[in-house]
Amino acid sequence: MIAPSRRSQRLVALFLLGCVLFNYPLMAIFSVDGRFLGIPVLFAYLFGAWAALIALIVLVSERGAEGPRAARDSKPAAPPPAPG
Repeated sequence: MIAPSRRSQRLVALFLLGCVLFNYPLMAIFSVDGRFLGIPVLFAYLFGAWAALIALIVLVSERGAEGPRAARDSKPAAPPPAPG
């Protein structure tokens, strides 16, 4: 489990990354008259960066007490006793 303060720090860092990704100087680089897979480059950049940012936020937010290590180290639950 990520400590709450560490999770908050990561979310703030992702917010700042989003501010940088969607700010004018970086977006001006992709404002060209080309196409990527038939989509204007600027639109492809916007949707790709947006999707990547959402995926990163989900990764940070969804890490809970049942992380990969906790699930791997826990023992399976004992089966219920047979009736009778």
